[in-house]
Amino acid sequence: MASNDRSKNITEGVNRSPNRSMYYAMGYKKEDFSKPMIGIANGHSTITPCNSGLQKLADAAIEATKAAGANPQVFGTPTISDGMSMGTEGMKYSLISREVIADCIETCVQGQWLDGCVVIGGCDKNMPGGMIAIARTNVPSIYVYGGTIKPGHWKGQTLTIVSAFEAVGQFTAGKMSEEDFEGVERNACPTTGSCGGMFTANTMSSSFEALGMSLMYSSTMANPDDEKTQSSAESARVLVEAVKKNLRPRDIITRKSIENAVAVIMATGGSTNAVLHYLAIAHAAEVEWTIDDFERMRQKIPVICNLKPSGEYVATDLHQAGGVPQVMKILLNAGLMHGDCMTITGKTLAEELKNVPDQPPAGQDVIRTIDKAVYKQGHLAILKGNLATEGCVAKISGLKNPVITGPARVFDDEPAAMEAIISDKIKPGDVVVLRYLGPKGGPGMPEMLSPTSALIGKGLGESVGLITDGRFSGATWGMVVGHVAPEAFVGGTIALVHEGDSVTIDAHKLLIQLNVPEDEIARRRAAWKAPEPRYTRGVLSKFAKLASTASKGAVTG
Repeated sequence: MASNDRSKNITEGVNRSPNRSMYYAMGYKKEDFSKPMIGIANGHSTITPCNSGLQKLADAAIEATKAAGANPQVFGTPTISDGMSMGTEGMKYSLISREVIADCIETCVQGQWLDGCVVIGGCDKNMPGGMIAIARTNVPSIYVYGGTIKPGHWKGQTLTIVSAFEAVGQFTAGKMSEEDFEGVERNACPTTGSCGGMFTANTMSSSFEALGMSLMYSSTMANPDDEKTQSSAESARVLVEAVKKNLRPRDIITRKSIENAVAVIMATGGSTNAVLHYLAIAHAAEVEWTIDDFERMRQKIPVICNLKPSGEYVATDLHQAGGVPQVMKILLNAGLMHGDCMTITGKTLAEELKNVPDQPPAGQDVIRTIDKAVYKQGHLAILKGNLATEGCVAKISGLKNPVITGPARVFDDEPAAMEAIISDKIKPGDVVVLRYLGPKGGPGMPEMLSPTSALIGKGLGESVGLITDGRFSGATWGMVVGHVAPEAFVGGTIALVHEGDSVTIDAHKLLIQLNVPEDEIARRRAAWKAPEPRYTRGVLSKFAKLASTASKGAVTG
C-alpha cells in the first residue's frame, strides 16, 4: 500500500506503487525508483501568447530535475486567455479556470503521490490556480512564471494589450484614425509572454517573489529572453533541494508572508484581482486572512512604482530598474515587510535581499523611494456601505478625485452597457451599474475590460463611475468599483438599484452607497425575485452552485 509519509517517498520511490511495470514502459531503470518524483505542471498551450512560450521553460525544468537526481513527471494544465475571451461568453470561464487549474494540479500531485512540484504558468489565472493547488497539497513546490511580454510600439507610443481595448473607444469617438487603430491592434503584442503592465499576471507573479514561492527577479523577466529559461532550470534545482529538506508550502505561506505579498501588490500598483486571489490562496493554506486585511495594508503601504495601467512603465522596465527585489528592499528598510519569513530557497527574505542596493538606480522613474512615492497610500481600497455590506474593491490610482455621486445607469449584462457607452448614451457624472455578473450570477465574475476601456477611450475615465459585482482586468483603471458583495444574484442591494437612483462612490470615506431611503430599499427587497440560473449543466453550473461570495475569494472548496 502507498505510504502517507511523503518523506519516505524519496528513499522508497515507487515502492508505494503496486508494481513498477508502467514506469519501465517509460524508460525507467531500477535505480530511478530511489529518486524523488517531481511533478512538472506545464501550462503550455497555443491558446494565448501568455502560454505559447512555456514549453522551453518546461523542457529546461525537466532537464534540471534529472540533473539534480530526481525524476520529472510531466502533466498539463489548461488555460483561458482573458484577453481573447474578453467581452464574450468565454470570459465567464476565466475565474472558473483558476479552480480547474488548482483541481488539475491537486489531482495529479496527490493521485500520483508526487514528492514535489514545479508549476509553470503564464496567463492570469495560472498563477492563483497553481498557488491554490500548492497550498492545498502542501507538497514541496515552486512557482515558475512564464514571463512578461515585451512592450509594443506604434509611432513612438509604448503599447500593451490595454492600448488595443482603449483604441476601440478612441476610434468610435473619432479621436483616432483607422490607420492608427490598425497600427495599435497589430503592434500591441509583439512577442510571447503575459500582458506587459502591472496587470493581473505580473501582479500575481511579482507577489509570489514576496510570498517566498518563486525565485528572486523571476517575475519580471521577459518570456523570449534566455534568462527566463535559465531561471526555470534553477527553479527546478531549488525545488529538488526543498524536497530533500522537506520544506513545504505551509512553512512558507503564512499570515506574515501574505502581508509581504500584499505589500508588494500595493507598492507596485497591482491588480484588483489580487484581492480575490489572495483570499483564495489564504483559504487554501488555512491562513486567517479577510478582505479587511487589504484595507489595513493599504493604509500603510505607499505606491512606489510608476507602472501601467495608471502609470508610465511596464514590467520589463521594472526588471531593468532592479525588479521586485529592489521594491522589497525599500519596503524592508522602511519596516514595511517581514524579513524573517522563510522562502523556497531555505533562506529568509532578509537573507535573499541582503545584497540588493538600499536605493533604486539613479536616472530612472520606475521605482521611487518612500519619500518620493507616487501615492502615500496603496491604491486598492475596500469600500463598504449599503451597496456592499460585505465589501468591494476600488482601484483609485491615477484619479484626481476618487469621489462621485450621480444617477445610476443600470445594466444587467455587459453587451447592453457597451452599446450605451459606444453610442454616447453615458454622460459625465453618470454611475454605470453592471450587475448579475458575480460568482453565481455571471457565473464566474467576468472581467469588464471592454466597458472600462471604452469609457477611457471616450474620455470619461475621470467623470463616470462604474460599479459591478463582476471583476475588472488588471489593465483597468478609472472610477471603477468591482467585487460588490453580496452580489445581485443572491439579492444583494446592487440588485435593487433602479435607473436614475443617486449612487455615491467615495474612496476617501471608504463608502459605496445607494442614496435611497431604507424603507424604500426594504420594499424593493421584498418584491425582488431571484432569477433562474443562466446555466444548469456543465462547469459553469457547478461553479455557480459551489462558489463562495467574492468577499471570501469566490472559492469552491
